[in-house]
Amino acid sequence: MADTGTLVETFRYRLLARDGLARRGEIATPRGAIRTPAFMPVGTVATVKALYPEQVRDAGADILLGNTYHLMLRPGAERVARLGGLHKFMRWERPILTDSGGFQVMSLSKIRKITEEGALFQSHLDGSRHMLTPERAIEIQCLLGSDIQMQLDECIELPAERREVERAMELSLRWAERSRQAFEAQQASGGAGPGQAMFGIVQGGTDEALRRRSAEALVQMDLEGYAVGGLAVGEGHDLMLATLEATLPSLPDAKPRYLMGVGTPLDLIEAVRRGIDMFDCVLPTRNGRHGLAFTWNGPVNLRNAVHAEDASPLDEASTCPAARDYSRAYLHHLIRSGEYLGAMLLSWVNTAFYQELMAAMRAAIEEGRFDVWAEETKARIARK
Repeated sequence: MADTGTLVETFRYRLLARDGLARRGEIATPRGAIRTPAFMPVGTVATVKALYPEQVRDAGADILLGNTYHLMLRPGAERVARLGGLHKFMRWERPILTDSGGFQVMSLSKIRKITEEGALFQSHLDGSRHMLTPERAIEIQCLLGSDIQMQLDECIELPAERREVERAMELSLRWAERSRQAFEAQQASGGAGPGQAMFGIVQGGTDEALRRRSAEALVQMDLEGYAVGGLAVGEGHDLMLATLEATLPSLPDAKPRYLMGVGTPLDLIEAVRRGIDMFDCVLPTRNGRHGLAFTWNGPVNLRNAVHAEDASPLDEASTCPAARDYSRAYLHHLIRSGEYLGAMLLSWVNTAFYQELMAAMRAAIEEGRFDVWAEETKARIARK
């Protein structure tokens, strides 16, 4: 559980232990502590799909992610603000990070045009036209009341020509500076509180020199944290790790590091091994809705007929009731029947597993045995 007993007025990161490059830390916020390495369940439209907030909390999550693009379109940031902010709206009183919407503009909008001013796009919902600028992205996130806010950046599809990757990276740096200035203006006017923070986003594709240039320029802005964006978009696991290895030495030890949109249990383990502190990804709940459960003995596809008469649970030692108290046969039946309860139970299983995985990583770092733990765990979870 997050330590919400001692609240602070400012945002700060403490590095508590190190094992090689793997880091065990804690982010203090006015809404409670975030233990790192941390995995943020994705609550895109103010809900972690198929789960109650209490289930997400009891699974061990200290922080959730909300999405600027989706929430600006529906129900609208101004409406959420009038209703008391995102925390109250979705009944989640712990920290919330909101992404800036840049990735969704690239991947979901019907028509988009990127200019120096910002991103002009048509909503995927109703075709309405919107301009998302760095200033508006920060304003939306302040209206939502998120504890950690992300700069607006330009996300491009890979592979791409180097000159295109460089152009988008340089534009993202200029947008980062505008985002920083907008955030400071919100702080001065009371739109952002003293305990809220803004992170920059390192871009540059898989080009190591561009990544270092982006990271070094962002560090000069002295932001509260730094994210690595634009990965896990088809470049492959090994190239993602190589890009992290080239990027992270340029980021300060005293600030949190966030790898956006990643990923599988293997991705998380190897990224923590290289010094990443925070993650988000839709995989746990998306896979749960489609019948795939993550367990300590590897993934289990509950659609397979082999489970039809299996009375054993997914994991009898789990603290998660969905993994411990329901038979594989019943879960198989629910998934094959298309019952909502199947998606709910397996989303619960996977959300709990990811939190257990992060807790195990934190303990292994504290004990100075992360590499041994990582190799043992990778061998277990790779089983079919």
